[in-house]
Amino acid sequence: MKVDFDIPVITNGPKTPALKPGAMSHIKPFVAKVDHQEALGFPGELVDNWKEVAIAKMGELLGKTRSLQVFMDSCVKCGACTDKCHYYLGSADPKNMPVARQDLMRKVYRRYFTFAGKYFPWLVGAVDLTKEVLEDWYSYYHQCSECRRCSVYCPYGIDTAEVTMAGREILASVGIGQKYSNEIIGKVHKIGNNLGLPKPALIDTLEGLEEEVKEDTDVDVRFPVDVQGADVLLVTPSADFFAEPHVDGLIGYAKVFHQAGISWTLSSHASEAGNFGLFIGNNDNMQRISMRVREAALELGVKRIIVGECGHAWRVAYSYWNTLIGPFDFLDPNYPVPQHICESTYNLIQQGALKFNKEENDDKVVTFHDSCNVSRGSRMGDMPGGQFIIPREIIKASCNHFVDMREDSIKEGTFCCGGGGGLLTDDLVELRVKGAMPRVQALHEVIEEHGVTHMAAICAICKSQFTKVLPYYDMGMDMIISVHQLVGDALDLKRSEQ
Repeated sequence: MKVDFDIPVITNGPKTPALKPGAMSHIKPFVAKVDHQEALGFPGELVDNWKEVAIAKMGELLGKTRSLQVFMDSCVKCGACTDKCHYYLGSADPKNMPVARQDLMRKVYRRYFTFAGKYFPWLVGAVDLTKEVLEDWYSYYHQCSECRRCSVYCPYGIDTAEVTMAGREILASVGIGQKYSNEIIGKVHKIGNNLGLPKPALIDTLEGLEEEVKEDTDVDVRFPVDVQGADVLLVTPSADFFAEPHVDGLIGYAKVFHQAGISWTLSSHASEAGNFGLFIGNNDNMQRISMRVREAALELGVKRIIVGECGHAWRVAYSYWNTLIGPFDFLDPNYPVPQHICESTYNLIQQGALKFNKEENDDKVVTFHDSCNVSRGSRMGDMPGGQFIIPREIIKASCNHFVDMREDSIKEGTFCCGGGGGLLTDDLVELRVKGAMPRVQALHEVIEEHGVTHMAAICAICKSQFTKVLPYYDMGMDMIISVHQLVGDALDLKRSEQ
């Protein structure tokens, strides 16, 4: 594949690169247009008193989010995080070391919010907030996927993702937002999903899927929308409605519900599980998006809410819904709120409610990519580490050939796909390719050693990212599949009809 940037070389085992200062300083996403900003409650362009507004916003966030000030004060530059970021490993730019990315804000914090920084800035590395500093923030805070891998290895638990989110919110508050994320959030506010897909188009798409499944299986599997009184409201990433391999996951959900005899529905009002409010660090927009789910659940009178295969959707649901849109006293207390589709499918497997022909997937040797927001920002089930156990058990129940990647690249130490955190945009393709390198390297190892043919994932962004970047490393874009594609392909619907 012909490109205008260097593609990292896959080596035999991980290696820490030699420093290349400024290697990624040219990387910046497109800036949000005026209407993208104003729809989210931000100024449309850089405000005249941007410095005062930025410092005031930083002060507000320091007061509102206690952990942010702890993170600003507690770093001792021990170096434990330096080689943990996939963007640093792929690009060698030292500002992509988590400690250096934090310091972009920490230096400004010290200048305006500490005694030493106000009076002796040269002693503590404090700097004035200038337009050059803002430019650095805009570049490098959009070279962080908020994956939180560095926080796993930090002895003080400093969360670079929270610093990134604060940096992005400060930037948006002075009129410098990111086009990709802010435009998507605006579509959700207006229509209900990231794609801006209206109800008639959604229904037409789902009717097409019903016809496709009928043709493939000779079984009538429904994809219902806005059904009053259904047991389950499914909220799923909108990529599931049309894109490969996402749509095969949606087909898998529907087959599971069909075989288990569970009544379910999608909602045209809340047809999107993803919540980019998390990526820009803005609680108000995160709440507005989440509130659509509550409204849909109440309007349709469902008993439980199930979240589809989407990493950040699950993190927002698991970690934030209770305070953003709870309480959920109108739902069935016998089920967790929220519930992940993998939890539901796993429970049905444990109950013997699903019948599989695992041989249907014998053409595949499967490995599993742990998605960041599931692995490090949430959990599943009622067991420690359920977010690691449950997806793997589902794969093993529907597939005869499964192998894990090396231990330091999975579970809570998993490498990011390289496209999360609002970076899944073509203006950042160089960053995405380089950021994917550590995961691709671990994948390459199990291909060579175990003949792996497919990598399953439970995150829409991961699936979209890998279909884009795997070809840069001479791997097939169709290697990435949905976990529920494996489930759907192995389910014996005919036996369940008998």
